[in-house]
Amino acid sequence: MSCNIIKNLLILLIISAGFVFFSLSGCVSQSQQGKVSYQIPEPPEISTGYQPKPGWATSEFAVASANPLSTDAGYQIIQAGGNAVDATIAVQLVLTLVEPQSSGIGGGAFFMMWDGKEIHAYNGRETAPSGATERLFLDENGETLQHADAVRSGKSVGVPGTLALLNVIHDEFGRLPWTEVLEPAITLAEEGFEITPRLHELLENDESLRNDELARDFYYDEEGNALPVGHLLKNPALAQILRKVSGEGISAFYEGDAARDISARIQAHEQPGSMTTEDLEEYPSLDLETEEICNDWKAYEICGFPPPASGHLAIMQILGIMENLKEPEVAFLDSIPSTGWLHQYLEAAKLAFADRNQYVADERFVQPPGGSWQTMLDSTYLAERAQLIQTNASMERAEPGTPGEMQAMYGVQKTQPEYGTSHISIVDREGNAVSMTTTIESGFGSRIMSDGGTGLPGGFMLNNELTDFSFSPIDEEGNPIANRVEPGKRPRSSMAPTLVFDGETGEFLASVGSPGGTSIIHYTAKAIVGMYEWDLNAQKAIDLPNFGNYNGPSVLEENRFPDNLINELEAMGHEIIIRPMTSGIHAIQKTDKGYFGGADPRREGTVMGE
Repeated sequence: MSCNIIKNLLILLIISAGFVFFSLSGCVSQSQQGKVSYQIPEPPEISTGYQPKPGWATSEFAVASANPLSTDAGYQIIQAGGNAVDATIAVQLVLTLVEPQSSGIGGGAFFMMWDGKEIHAYNGRETAPSGATERLFLDENGETLQHADAVRSGKSVGVPGTLALLNVIHDEFGRLPWTEVLEPAITLAEEGFEITPRLHELLENDESLRNDELARDFYYDEEGNALPVGHLLKNPALAQILRKVSGEGISAFYEGDAARDISARIQAHEQPGSMTTEDLEEYPSLDLETEEICNDWKAYEICGFPPPASGHLAIMQILGIMENLKEPEVAFLDSIPSTGWLHQYLEAAKLAFADRNQYVADERFVQPPGGSWQTMLDSTYLAERAQLIQTNASMERAEPGTPGEMQAMYGVQKTQPEYGTSHISIVDREGNAVSMTTTIESGFGSRIMSDGGTGLPGGFMLNNELTDFSFSPIDEEGNPIANRVEPGKRPRSSMAPTLVFDGETGEFLASVGSPGGTSIIHYTAKAIVGMYEWDLNAQKAIDLPNFGNYNGPSVLEENRFPDNLINELEAMGHEIIIRPMTSGIHAIQKTDKGYFGGADPRREGTVMGE
């Protein structure tokens, strides 16, 4: 039976099952392993808003990412004999093209992989240029810049790390040739993809992006309207950049025309940054390998990233504090957390964020309290913090604790907005499990586009990652902020790529993570709790309503919580804000029969596998 007949039969079966799915692609047989013959799949059916998703059961491998085309690229790479690392590279490079608002080669990423024996972690976070100072986001009067103005400037752009990261993990673990894992993104960039409703809506609503000449000419028509849904968008500039990277290696990005174009556009901005070609050339020489942090929770071991990532520390503080509290009689009812459980979670989150804002920054520049980040997760310390939570009354705001023997001399960073990012979860046929969260920070990053010096239409967006630093280098008492700007420093991140293991046997159980700025911490924690405290499958855990607290008002997802629950929380003293909370959680769980993958109904992601 031909590949097309098989595909058509499967599509009919899927549609008859009652949900819309994008077409299956490739049909690359096992006999074709070792050679990628990438085929562009049919345009996916994409919707805006909340689109229920079924979850996907697979027996051999699974790929989860933020766009059907990127998921399909990873799927085809594994079908051609690639492993999880090869698939991760293909997925990320396609995301550069089809999800330019969230991640790409102009940004950075945290990568973590379980190879069946040990975890490997690599830090591709952006760095501050050598010319950056702690006054980067202060005006001539010493006042902090408006956040939006800082984001949309050359000042905000950090030295990109994504391509250097992809190169390192390919050298260490990749199976297919570098040229082959780049082929899906190159082919799609050359032949085009159809603009989805989500991308169209984001383009239409972003006025600042129109101020960049390259982006305006590429994404908008002559009247300044975003290109319509279904428009076939080709990106010849990105295709040429990736062709050069495919043939010459990442020096084609970090040196030469591409590096000159990146630095020139940053320095020529009306609010210029200081990044030089030397800053770019230096990045690939950095040691990106780092050591994961693993902690016990209930019957599980949860592994995540050390600083400058704050996600794992905050998640494990929240869950660890809650373990010291008397569990409410009802924690989960009718597909939502109970009032009592939410009260405990939101209060624990205040305590975790208070510590985060004082202590967490790039560990190459700051000392952990007590000499180890594990002091923040010490069981005695978390039990002490839990005593600050009252049964029926909310604290207005939490103060940082003292996890080490002495109070840190760092000041407390004020809360600043964080945005953006994308998450990739992949498990291959050999059981290699990847969790990678990747970002350019805000939607469309700094709103500065680079064509890599090609002179062709298109290109990629440059990040605004430096706005994740504290804008002010000191607090009101004059104490230095741990997360202040310093040359070569990586800004603090909320990203939380996570791997879950059986605490007794060490068996791999899940890969999970999410985009969402500061809310990544809450989205990822929610998925972990849903899967391993409330016994939900990955999809149902992802579907749960979102909630969070950042050491201030509590936020609940719009239209997902009943009035009586909101009223009960307010009666306890919680200040409640209701708003959309657009997570993009992806998770792959190990099951008795293989794997089960879930993708967030709030975005256009999906899962594929066999």
